[in-house]
Amino acid sequence: MTLDRRGLLRLIGGSAGAAVVPLGHGFWAAASGESDRRLVAIFLRGAIDGLSVVVPYRDPDYHAARPTIALQSGNGGVIDLDGRFGLHPALAPLMAQWQQGSLAFIHASGSPDPSRSHFDAQLIMEGGTGLASSQSGWLNRLLAVLPTPTAAPRGVSFGTALPHIMSGPVEVTTMDVRGDAGKPLPVDNPQIASVFDRLYDGDDDLSRAYREAKLARQETTAMIASDDAMAKEQAVANNGAPLAEQATALARRLGRLLADEPRFRGAFMAIGGWDTHVRQGNTDGQLAKRLGYLADALTGLTAGLGEAYKNTVILVISEFGRTVHENGNGGTDHGHGNVLWVLGRPVRGGKVYGAWPGLTADRLYQGRDLAVTTDYRSVVGAALYAHLGLDEASLAKVLPGAPRPTRDLDALFRV
Repeated sequence: MTLDRRGLLRLIGGSAGAAVVPLGHGFWAAASGESDRRLVAIFLRGAIDGLSVVVPYRDPDYHAARPTIALQSGNGGVIDLDGRFGLHPALAPLMAQWQQGSLAFIHASGSPDPSRSHFDAQLIMEGGTGLASSQSGWLNRLLAVLPTPTAAPRGVSFGTALPHIMSGPVEVTTMDVRGDAGKPLPVDNPQIASVFDRLYDGDDDLSRAYREAKLARQETTAMIASDDAMAKEQAVANNGAPLAEQATALARRLGRLLADEPRFRGAFMAIGGWDTHVRQGNTDGQLAKRLGYLADALTGLTAGLGEAYKNTVILVISEFGRTVHENGNGGTDHGHGNVLWVLGRPVRGGKVYGAWPGLTADRLYQGRDLAVTTDYRSVVGAALYAHLGLDEASLAKVLPGAPRPTRDLDALFRV
């Protein structure tokens, strides 16, 4: 049997070579009369530190709580957003969207669920009902209420398995973008690996994607095999999601797919690696490195979308935030409130939304975490209402029991 380079890349589950296998008949048929507005959800598995993404850099309580990992202002430090908050410098590529008004943040947002369990918190957030017992995900329920001219798939998910957010009665196309890290693959054989290394030693997109996929596989496999409890926890927190090192090629591919196939009204992609209990760093370190990859991924997604970006809203969420105080290992532990990101031309960006509760001891959730003042479901609901045009009855089906958007969020999307 002969394989071309793309075929070979599929053997390791590499991002650029992932097979696109449509589910449903007439998948690539042109969509007639269907709205081209869509919603993309990016889930950062592992609980990203929102206080290091959108930094309250003028707050003395922030600096007191983080003597070694706080980000500073000035040369090489945070990038000022509004005189109050600053963006992590590794996210500098996103400043173009901020300045153009297509990027906004909602700080002190998250789920009201008090769980600090990655598994439970992710399940509850993906379910969208506030309960761990939800039998379907809110993105699948959204697909169920959106109009479509045929029974062809309306949603696409990038991952090794169908995530809970996409589970439900509506058929969804799943892209297996990587191999099972716990399952031996042909590329694990040193002789075969050397062949791959020679095939992909160039500077083209496929070669770079191969090297990124190989590195991410090695890291995840090492986590699973490790006797270290923290490493195993990180593997669980990632829940099968590819690490940020793979994200650029995956996100660009997702953008191109959505640009080419307007029938996909909802899309999902998860990125792992945000459980930073140890050596989190500030402007340097593991978090900064992965934020750089994430910035490249999001700019790659918007580039892949092309003209479709003007009709797309991208939500970036994570199961919970991290503790306000750094721990003894130079990291942060499981917290509560976080920052939610919103991108797209329909967004009224260039602003940090949400009610900021402050970081004084008496304002912290359970005395340790950033409080949640904006339920993430109210942001999702605002997008469904203003961007996708859902009525009250449809909103209640997608997000039953969710709070109504706050007045602050009324201006978040252009109708």
